[in-house]
Amino acid sequence: MIKTLMSIAVLLVLCNQPAVAAEGEGGLVTFRAMTTELALQAAQAALASCRKSGYQIAVAIVDRGGNVQVVLRDRFAGPHTPNTAISKAWTAVSFRTDTTELADLSQAGQPQSGVRNVPGALMIGGGKTIESAGSIVGGIGISGAPGGDADDVCAVAGIEAISDTLNF
Repeated sequence: MIKTLMSIAVLLVLCNQPAVAAEGEGGLVTFRAMTTELALQAAQAALASCRKSGYQIAVAIVDRGGNVQVVLRDRFAGPHTPNTAISKAWTAVSFRTDTTELADLSQAGQPQSGVRNVPGALMIGGGKTIESAGSIVGGIGISGAPGGDADDVCAVAGIEAISDTLNF
């Protein structure tokens, strides 16, 4: 009788355990990704924010892998701004850190100073990660405002414009 009760108790414990799939089980993983429409919405909001402040900028949105999804360049933004915005967004996603923070962390003499030598990395303000449910789903880069701080403000406006969708 006691053996039967123990067997039932063990069975109940095992049945009530949550199913946990091993990472990569079956050779596949799942992740969140932004739609092109959502990326465009963020880019348009960032552009509008900069325009409101009187800045002509370029904005780039990259996906979680650093691949370009959207690039917008305002009519009087400098010819360098699209590539600079892409580099900032790519850098934020690649290093999983906003570029303003990376600019400080990678100064000469700092342990991370060597990352400035990574091809394509741009350690100046204006690049931010875009997150959903604790995961990076993309990055936004702004170029053309007078300084990284102003670029950051426009990037935040772009992210805030889609935050309801990101935080469903």
